[in-house]
Amino acid sequence: MKKILTSFSLFIAALAFISLPVAETAMAQRGIIPSLGGARSGTSGFQFLKIMPDARSAGLGGSAVADITDGSSLYWNPALAVQMESSQFMISHTAYFVDISMNYASYVHQFRNMAFGGSILFLDSGDMNETTEFNPTGTGRTFRTVHMAAGLSFSQELTSLFSYGVTAKYLNERIEEIETSTVVLDLGFFYRVGDTGLRFAVGLNNFGTDASPSGETRRMTLDGEVIEDEFEKISPPTTFIIGAAYDTWSNDNFDLVLTGQLTNPSDNAEQFSLGAELTYLNQFYLRTGYQFGVDEVQWPSFGAGFNLPVLNYSLGVDYGFSTRERLGSLHRIALKFNL
Repeated sequence: MKKILTSFSLFIAALAFISLPVAETAMAQRGIIPSLGGARSGTSGFQFLKIMPDARSAGLGGSAVADITDGSSLYWNPALAVQMESSQFMISHTAYFVDISMNYASYVHQFRNMAFGGSILFLDSGDMNETTEFNPTGTGRTFRTVHMAAGLSFSQELTSLFSYGVTAKYLNERIEEIETSTVVLDLGFFYRVGDTGLRFAVGLNNFGTDASPSGETRRMTLDGEVIEDEFEKISPPTTFIIGAAYDTWSNDNFDLVLTGQLTNPSDNAEQFSLGAELTYLNQFYLRTGYQFGVDEVQWPSFGAGFNLPVLNYSLGVDYGFSTRERLGSLHRIALKFNL
């Protein structure tokens, strides 16, 4: 009981520490202190990297960086890939706004105290009608934008309490006839506080050099058609993440986990998330979470999932739902095959 109380106190202290930026944001909105984070908006590219690709994390409000139990660890924090119970193949689909779709696939292979993995994230806008100042209702042409991130990951458990991981990712995005690509790194750490049920994770994602767009685009002006082929360099959205998770309550049938996460992007203000997951018989899951400091978020997110044995393997299915005040709802579904 003493260990439980101590670890719970540490969890509350950790949440208090990582939630300080939320209090600062609230004071900034009231004019008490200036808000500097919002001034960074629009200063980086490759924005698709900030869209959560997995249903479980979405159901938890984006708060699960210290409790990633599936192949999405290669997206959030590669240090947790080696903490998975078995090798796994995972695919997920996100029905994004205005018929934009995003798909994610990953494979994690366990080998002794190490894990190797590969992942790919792909976003496709579909065909969109081209409009200009001179043809606001459409020019009759269509265009599309596609974005891709492919990564290779390595994770190692140094002790039963500590692991680290690194991912090298190739980024590529094409908008009309303009193409941009670069290479970035994700670096993560995971620490388990003994057998208290408390754990922490720290990650630095999308750290790399600026990218130079190539190609050309044509547009009409009052002086006629202009060809543009010189563009400013684009920075990747480097993000610092710190989170905690705590096994709050458990009996023969149920388990309850609380999660908290601070996300500090290089191109926007800090965001803080809280989540909870209730597990029944280690097979059925209910989740909820809330994101603080995110525009358009008015309601909690929700999720559900289950694991079923299939021959000598197991199949997991997750669903995540979140909504934005004016943009609409987001639906995510994921399939996980434990090998």
